[in-house]
Amino acid sequence: MQKITINGQDLTLEQLYAVAFGRIKVIIDPQANERMQRSRDCIEEILDRGRVVYGVNTGFGKLANVHIKPKEIEALQHNLILSHACGIGDPIPEPVVRAAMLLKINALCKGYSGSRPVVAKYLCELLNHQITPCIPEKGSVGASGDLAPLAHMTLVLLGMGEACVNGEKTSGEKALGMANLSPLVLKAKEGLAIINGTQITTAFAALALFRAQNLVKTADIAGALTVESLLHTKTAFDERIQRARGFQHQIKVAGNLTKLLLESQIVSSHQDCDKIQDPYSSRCIPQVHGIVRQALNFVREVIDTELNAATDNPLVFAEDQSVLSGGNFHAQPISLASDTLAIALAQLSNISERRLENLMDSVQSGLPPFLASDSGKNSGFMMAQVTAAALVSENKVLCHPASVDSIPTSANQEDFVSMGTHAARKAFEVLQNAETIIGIELLAGCQALDFRGHRQPGRGTRVAYETIRKIIPTMPRDRLFQKDLMKIKKIIKENNIVQNVEKVIGSL
Repeated sequence: MQKITINGQDLTLEQLYAVAFGRIKVIIDPQANERMQRSRDCIEEILDRGRVVYGVNTGFGKLANVHIKPKEIEALQHNLILSHACGIGDPIPEPVVRAAMLLKINALCKGYSGSRPVVAKYLCELLNHQITPCIPEKGSVGASGDLAPLAHMTLVLLGMGEACVNGEKTSGEKALGMANLSPLVLKAKEGLAIINGTQITTAFAALALFRAQNLVKTADIAGALTVESLLHTKTAFDERIQRARGFQHQIKVAGNLTKLLLESQIVSSHQDCDKIQDPYSSRCIPQVHGIVRQALNFVREVIDTELNAATDNPLVFAEDQSVLSGGNFHAQPISLASDTLAIALAQLSNISERRLENLMDSVQSGLPPFLASDSGKNSGFMMAQVTAAALVSENKVLCHPASVDSIPTSANQEDFVSMGTHAARKAFEVLQNAETIIGIELLAGCQALDFRGHRQPGRGTRVAYETIRKIIPTMPRDRLFQKDLMKIKKIIKENNIVQNVEKVIGSL
């Protein structure tokens, strides 16, 4: 079994995705255990000296002025988890929960949280035994991070709540038993250390970003297939045009399209046609896809930082035994990045659907209506385009920014909140819609090429066509199209098309 070592400092997006979706063993670096123990020693010394420190021996939020007696501290942490586990809604997808657990382990490993090493160890054991806490998706405003969802995660550590094991729900107590663990008794500061933080928000955003980075490449391939099958020109992708404007990602996308269409007999067959200009959805692919890539770079910068951030409160600095209250739990960076991600992906799918519509229109394409053989008797891609249109429209609603919203909570103690979890959940949904829309364009592009006779597609588009056709055959007559949609989504998610194309033409 593959394994990764977590130290709180250099977790990557690629490692996060691998653990979220794979059976990869997670190990805690010994130096991280030492850092956690040093910060824990600070908490113990505070308790021994009788100092009053927020989150250690006080109430929480607006109740911070309530001093908790030493004998009641364990009850305080236990009650914190019970009272905050009030999420509702459908369960968060298991890969997202696994990503959040890894992020929490990594944050604890930084040694600023004051929790014992055993807390991070318990979370590691759950991951390594494929035990995933059941967490409702709604109930966080991204204020002190993801309090409610992370409280539901913590319930399982206490032998409470529910967990999913091998696709089956079981009690938290039974789940712990499967990992040979006894219910954890939380000590001072530990409950707060676990539930303060942006891990749920970041997990949604990070997994969406990882797939988005592959999807922008897939979109270039889909666009090239459509340009080719519509007999559109590649003149608009000339490097001189792109450099005249200067955006580097626009230049990159135009270069991708040129490489994908290299040696295309279909493109060369209509070089001297009398058509003057193509629709914007073909001609402006570099401009639109390019700025989407640039937006993803901004999102990546934010996510890369947050993956290795200490986001609970207060933070313990063992070097001088300081315990400082601040606002690292506030999810505004991820909230704004998630809205940016959603908007960028929506535009990627908007232009894809317009290219798809051009393939449906026999006047534009010169192909059979809706790419149907014996059209009339067969409807071809008619409803597939309607599905794409429905998802495009839904994305526009989902792109209403959550990051500009706020609602005061906790008796105005938390008077400005980030709505980060809303933003990240929406971005994840937009991503999934965009994968379907671009998948439909890929299928339509392949179907259109089937009508173009025996002329060879370009070097890159030919590989894409062959990759798809190995799994999804051409559609000579109507069939249950939903099965094709499920197959193309799987191909996109597993990144097979991009990997095969890049083997032939280089990095996209």
